[in-house]
Amino acid sequence: MSVPVFEEYEPETDCGCPGCAQRRRDLAMGLPLRAGGHPSAHGARRALVLVTAAGVVLGGGGAGAAATPAGPYRADSADRTGRPDRPDPAARERVDPQPDTPQGGSGPLHGRPSRGPQGAQGPASQSLRRTTRADIINRAKRWVNAPVPYSMEKYWTDGYRQDCSGFVSMAWGLPSNEWTGTLARYATRMSRTELQPGDILLFHNPADPTKGSHVTIFGGWTDYTRTAYVAYEQAKPRTRKQATPMAYWNNSARYVAYRYKGLTGQNSGAGGSASSVKRFPGRTSFGPGANNAYVTQLGRMLVERGGSRFYQAGPGPRWSEADRRATRAFQKAQGWTGPDADGLPGPSTWRLLTLHQGRDIPAAAVGGPAFPGRGHFRPGQSNKHVEKLGRQLVKRGFGKHYTSGPGPRWSEADRRNVEAFQRAQGWRGGAADGYPGPETWRRLFR
Repeated sequence: MSVPVFEEYEPETDCGCPGCAQRRRDLAMGLPLRAGGHPSAHGARRALVLVTAAGVVLGGGGAGAAATPAGPYRADSADRTGRPDRPDPAARERVDPQPDTPQGGSGPLHGRPSRGPQGAQGPASQSLRRTTRADIINRAKRWVNAPVPYSMEKYWTDGYRQDCSGFVSMAWGLPSNEWTGTLARYATRMSRTELQPGDILLFHNPADPTKGSHVTIFGGWTDYTRTAYVAYEQAKPRTRKQATPMAYWNNSARYVAYRYKGLTGQNSGAGGSASSVKRFPGRTSFGPGANNAYVTQLGRMLVERGGSRFYQAGPGPRWSEADRRATRAFQKAQGWTGPDADGLPGPSTWRLLTLHQGRDIPAAAVGGPAFPGRGHFRPGQSNKHVEKLGRQLVKRGFGKHYTSGPGPRWSEADRRNVEAFQRAQGWRGGAADGYPGPETWRRLFR
C-alpha cells in the first residue's frame, strides 16, 4: 500500500510531538523546513497530501496519533502513584525544551512617556499604581479575549509590548514596559504555597535571556492537589489562558513566585484596602437591592478566593446574582449546607474571607458543574453527586450497565459505565479504572 506524503507542513504551536517541536526550532533559527511530517490532524494547520493510489487508508501510527487526545496533558492519565487526573509526566518530553519567548528590554510605554521613575534599585513604592487582584486578572483577560499576537517589537493599543514581560507589565499596570530581568523590582519574592490570583511565576535566564526566560500570571489552582494552575501568559502565537503544571512545562524548578508591591486588598493592612475592614457590616448590607461599598469588597474577596468565574463584569457595589452564586460556592467549599450555604454572607463567611482563612472555591470544569472530589465516588458512598454522574452518563449514551436507576448509591454499574466513557476517550490502564477524576468530569459535562 502506498503511503501519502505530507508536504508544506506548518507546525501547530501547542502540539508537543517531536516533529512539531523540531520544526518550531528550525523556524526560530531561520532554517528551511524539511519535507515530511507526521500525519496526525491535530499537529498541522495545513498539509498537502499527495496520494498515489485512490482509496488509500491511513493506518499504523497515523491513525493512532489522530485518536490520541491532543495537547500536553494526557487526560485522566495515571501518574507514578497510579492516580488519574494528573499532568502527564511525559508531557515535558513532548514540548520544546525552552519556550520560544524572546522579548524586548525595559522602555517607556509606546506612544507616551513613562508614568513614573525607575531607578537601578527599583521603583519608589509611591510611584506604583495601586491595583487589586481582580483588576490584574481582568486586564489579563482583555488580552486573552482580543487575542493579542505575540511580538517582541510591536506594541498593543494600550502602549505595552506584546511579549511575555510586556503582558505582565500591562496586567500590573506598571509605568513602563519591563522585561524578565527587571520585573522582580516591582514585586516581593514569596513561596509558591502562597500564590494567589494576580501573582506571577518568573524565570529569568541571565546567561541567555532570550532562551528560556519567561513569566506567567497565576490565575488560581486547577484543583485541590495544587499540582497545576491556570496560567495567563503571552506566548507564541497569541495570549492564552490554559492549565499548566506547576511551575511550567520546562525549567520548573527555576521559576520563582512574586507578588506585586502595589497590590491592595491584602491582609497586611495596606492603607485603603477593602480587606483591611474586618468587622462584619451586618446582613442588611447584602442581598437583593443592596448597593454599597461592602458588596464590592465582598466580591473582590471572593474573586481572590477563586470566584472570578461567577463575574462577567465587576465586582461592583450593586448586589447581583453573581455575588450570591460566588458566596454560595465559597460557603459550600467550607462544607456548609442548607441555610449555612444560602449565598448571603453572615459573620462566619465574612470572618473567613477577611482573614483569608478556610478553603478556596474549587475550580470548575469549563461549561459544567465543579468536580466535587474523588471521595464521593467510592464503594459505600451515597450522595447527589453519584446520581448526577449517572444521569449524565445515560444522557451521553454510557448507561448500558444500569439495570435500574441511576441512583445516589455508588455501584459497580456506575464504575463500569464510567470506565466505558473513559475508554471512549482513548484512555487505558489506570486512566480508565472507572473512578471519575476532574478530567473525566469535565469531559462528561462539557
